[in-house]
Amino acid sequence: MTRVAVLILHAPAGPSAGPLVTAFESIRRRNAERQAAGFRAAGADEIRIDDRPLDSGGFGGRVREAAETGDGGLVVLGSGSIALATAAERRAFVAIAAGSPGHALVNNRYSADIVAVSGAAAVLVGLPDLASDNGLPRWLTENAGVEVADLRSRWRLQVDLDSPLDAVLVGRPVDAAGAVRAALARVVAVTHDPKLELIVSGRTSAAGLAWLERSTASRTRALIEERGFRTRSPEQRAVASTLGMLLAREGPESLGSILARLGDAALVDSRVLMAQQFGPDERGWPGAEDRFASDLLLPDRIADPWLRALTAAARDASIPIILGGHSLVGPGLRLVLARGRSWT
Repeated sequence: MTRVAVLILHAPAGPSAGPLVTAFESIRRRNAERQAAGFRAAGADEIRIDDRPLDSGGFGGRVREAAETGDGGLVVLGSGSIALATAAERRAFVAIAAGSPGHALVNNRYSADIVAVSGAAAVLVGLPDLASDNGLPRWLTENAGVEVADLRSRWRLQVDLDSPLDAVLVGRPVDAAGAVRAALARVVAVTHDPKLELIVSGRTSAAGLAWLERSTASRTRALIEERGFRTRSPEQRAVASTLGMLLAREGPESLGSILARLGDAALVDSRVLMAQQFGPDERGWPGAEDRFASDLLLPDRIADPWLRALTAAARDASIPIILGGHSLVGPGLRLVLARGRSWT
């Protein structure tokens, strides 16, 4: 029987981390422990939560190391990944890892949070020093000749804990979330009224918008932009956001007035706006403590002046505005609008 190892990568908060980052690290750690127990029940032989800081080899180097020390299949995920996965879905990843060589299973080939690979030692020996997991499915297909199966149609498998807001959406306890919870309730109220309009801006999808059309009474105005910007090659054009360009002209403090002219509530992928303002490399963005405070609508706790002004504009706008990452405007649409009602 082929052995299967599960590697759960967990980034520690670090001694200089702020209170929001420290608290969220604990949330991710608990998710990692739940996943470890779930994969053990799914039949994995070895589960390891690796909380060492990534070295110069990055994500790719850590995965190569895990593959070299094993003799079977490998499942790799982050500590915030697949927060809503079912037991059957975990068994599916273990089954692929335990199967015949040359196969892989990912939750999303364009934005992978979990990857299962059979015959990992032979397949991953040439894996380069990838910075993150997003590029692994493409490398497996194009460089290793692996057949990659994709579960991106399962929205629950796309829910990743990247921010305290994501934890709020999946029902985990989060401190200092009063302001964003109140704003979320106002957004939900808008979607019950056919005379009102919900704005969704950023890396949303056609499938998500179709769900909105079926499941809400309000009208929907969507601005879909910069899907896949994190995996864009240097040869492609620079990140450009329509809303971001308006903010560059009018200033971040204009966010509320701009969106209030277009609709009655808004869900905004602020990472696209940051990529427009600061460049696509997250290392050049405001730090995690600032981003988390923005997602919780806490501008007074943000050091970066641009993000502080943007967040204050969202908090003080005449309409409810939620700022967040991909989950908010992607799989999280169902979680936002399922508050107080049944999922569909």
